[in-house]
Amino acid sequence: MFDGFDQKLIDLGDAKINLKTGGSGSALLLLHGFPQSHVHWHLVAPILAAEFTLVIPDLRGYGDSIGPKPDPEHHNYCKRTMANDMVTVMEQLGFNEFRLAGHDRGARVAYRLTLDHPERVTHLASIDVVPTIDVWEAMDWSASISAFHWPFLAQPAPVPEKMIGADPEFFLHHLLERWVGDGKPLSKSAVAEYCRHIHKASVIEAMVEDYRAGATIDLMHDQQDRDAKRKITCPVFVPWGKQYMAKSLLPVWQRWADNVTELQLDCGHFIAEEEPEICAEALIEFFSR
Repeated sequence: MFDGFDQKLIDLGDAKINLKTGGSGSALLLLHGFPQSHVHWHLVAPILAAEFTLVIPDLRGYGDSIGPKPDPEHHNYCKRTMANDMVTVMEQLGFNEFRLAGHDRGARVAYRLTLDHPERVTHLASIDVVPTIDVWEAMDWSASISAFHWPFLAQPAPVPEKMIGADPEFFLHHLLERWVGDGKPLSKSAVAEYCRHIHKASVIEAMVEDYRAGATIDLMHDQQDRDAKRKITCPVFVPWGKQYMAKSLLPVWQRWADNVTELQLDCGHFIAEEEPEICAEALIEFFSR
């Protein structure tokens, strides 16, 4: 995976960010989601690299990145902090302005980065999510069963850490099997990498803290933006998998941005791994506008 790409470890002080970089052209930052790593992008990266200079990191604490210990207010793993990581990473690589795509938790970092640093992002692709505050407000008994991991991972330490740590691969495979589309398994090499990471106690801790932040400080930041009527000013593209999402995400995102387009795909949650050619072509078309 990632033949021809360079690997770097960038020291940010309280975190060290592992990343791959390669390709040529305008800068494109790709952010992965839960429970994965930068490997999520391994099938689309060779296609996108023909058009863009790619920066593909592991979020702090995920994959082979190193994050700090949790803090009581969850600042260390909130999306604002993760977004600031990415701004610094891109600056150190020489990119003050860039295109941005995020999937799952990475999409939450991506829209937070775009709201907090609008001068940095020319285009935002938010793959298969709606903003955090909208998820919590729509959570009813049915949604809480299908998205059980949201309230579970937000429980106080050390309950989720100990339960996941008792059988990390069972937890990982349970989530992957629930979220992948029909007949489109993820590659064995990618899943092996996800398994390698989830055996690390530090990765489990970071993932759980990510979700605790999502139920506390991230929610507060979203509420503040909504109260202030802040909107994303750059073009927004929202691809989503109809085997994972129940309905169009467009109405929600139109409350957060004025220029939004969407693409429905016949797959599950892991669009870049289940439909890599369609995903890559759609991203190239959007980011080339």
